[in-house]
This record gives sequence, C-alpha cells and structure tokens, in this order.
Amino acid sequence: MSDEAPFPLPVDTRPMEAKLADEIPSDAQAWQYEPKWDGFRFLGFRSGEAVDIRGKSGKPLGRYFPELISLLASLKTARFVVDGEIVIEVAGHYSFDALQMRLHPAKTRILKLSAQTPAKLILFDMLADTKGRDLRNEPLSVRRNALENFVKSEKSQTIELSSVTLDPREARKWLTSRDAERTDGIVAKRRYGPYLSGERAMVKIKPLRSADCVVGGFRYLANKRQVGSLLLGLYNDVGKLDHVGFTSTIRNESRAALTKRLEKLREPPGFTGNAPGGPSRWSTERSVSWEPLRPELVVEVCFDQVTAKRFRHGARLLRWRPDKSPRQCTFEQIE
Repeated sequence: MSDEAPFPLPVDTRPMEAKLADEIPSDAQAWQYEPKWDGFRFLGFRSGEAVDIRGKSGKPLGRYFPELISLLASLKTARFVVDGEIVIEVAGHYSFDALQMRLHPAKTRILKLSAQTPAKLILFDMLADTKGRDLRNEPLSVRRNALENFVKSEKSQTIELSSVTLDPREARKWLTSRDAERTDGIVAKRRYGPYLSGERAMVKIKPLRSADCVVGGFRYLANKRQVGSLLLGLYNDVGKLDHVGFTSTIRNESRAALTKRLEKLREPPGFTGNAPGGPSRWSTERSVSWEPLRPELVVEVCFDQVTAKRFRHGARLLRWRPDKSPRQCTFEQIE
C-alpha cells in the first residue's frame, strides 16, 4: 500500500493530537469534552472503491484489521475521511492487549484473530464529508454535526459515535465512573477551532491511580554509576514477585545516597515470577542490564493504565513506604 491515502483532497494522514494537562478546561463556552478511548487512534479514508486506515504515525493499519477495511468498503457512503479509535471488546471491556496482538507478521494469525475478536470503530471527528468537502478549516461544531449525520445514516453496529458533553462537571465524572476502565481519560476540544493535523491542539486529562510496589531491582544511569530507575514488582496469586513496571522520577540530589542504599541490598533473583525482559531488537545493553535486590523496600507510585498486568507507561514515584510490608504489595491494588 502506498504512503498516500486514497483521497483527492490534500488530507494529512496524521491526526490532531492532545497535550497532557492536570485539570479539565472549565470554560464550557469554548470547550467540549469527550472520553479518551483506550484503543488505537486512526484516520479512515474512502474514495469510491479505495479504502485505507492510518494510525497515529500515518502508517497503514489495514493489514492488521481486515474486517475494518471490509466494513468501510461496505458502507453506503462512498466518500469520507473520519477520525476515531479502533477498539476490541473482550468480556465486556476494551482490551488494549487484544489490539496489540493484531500487530503480527503472519496474515493467517491476523485473519484468525479478526474473526475471533473483531474490532469496531468509535468516531469523534470528520475531516471530509460525504460530498468530498474538506472540513478541516470548519469549526468543530460543524464537523461534529456532519459526523453525527454520517453515523446516523449508516446505522452500523460496528461504528459508534463517541459521547460528548459541554458540561465540565459531567466530564469529570467520567474519570471516576463505572465505565472509566473502558477509557483512557478525557479529551477537551475547542468548539470553534479548526482541525490541525499533527498538532497538539487538544487537551487530555488522564485518571491517575496509585499502588504500593516492591522495589525488586534497579538500573544505573547510562553515563554515571548512579541509580536511574527503580524496577517495580507485585506479588501474584502464588506468592511470586512479578515485574510490573518502572519509575525513573528520582530527584538528582537523592541519587547518590539512594544508590548506596540500593547497592547494599543487591541479591538475586530480585523477581521470583515474571522478570524484566531480556534483549530484543529495540533494547540496548543499558536497558537490558539491571541489578536484583532483596525484596525489602516499598514505594508508592502513581500510574495511569495497566495492560497485561503491567503499567503501560512509566510510573511516578510518590513516596517511600517503610510502614508497608512487601508482602502487602499484591495485584489486588491494580485489578
């Protein structure tokens, strides 16, 4: 498949992005709020028989989601460009792990998964309407109206229109509601702003949770014999310590003293269950090498999402917990 999307308009294949903030913008006259869905961001293109799906980087995703290519090709509308999220529902919850499994080199494996766990689309913006009109310079209110008409006319069970509210109080409730685990936070968009491809013109707010974790190991800095990151663990159901992530938010003035403290606790194996991964095509000697510790130290960390029983991103160190027993650090905190 070529690098150019199948659409005659000069549509950038990069979606508009969001910058992270601590608080939801509260001016309801200027902003609208939507859930930040926990899936793969995409732009969907159709021009006649030509259909394409592009990821956040602009790379084609169609080969990994053949059922979605078939879906877009089967719609009554022959011309459009839409922005949204690809999600896969497993046991009533959206599964990021199921999405990652699709990124497989074997076509037979992808086809099998597409039948077993079919993906669906959640749409929240429209860059070109059903007549081929470029909507990127139109305000969000106009683009949203066009999108609503598109979804309503298609009546597809595999295409969902994203929720929206103009009330910041309602948006804040989404961060703690029963359905919060289906999302990755809240996105605020300017109601009268244009669509700015590739720019961080939106605001995202993520729900943050904390957990007490055992420090099962550490890594040195690349250029100095001082601690660079702490490797975090939780005890599983059979009493083994599994590696769940890392935190590198250590104050520079604390590194020397912390390094001496940790080096006194060096003792294999560190993790008795799932350990930090070995070498891969993306790893370096520094990123693979780590020092095991006796499981005596406990820290409280702040995290956002959990995928396959691991923190998806680096956690933020909140405080040391000398009052906590390492054996109290179990997966119940993050499930």
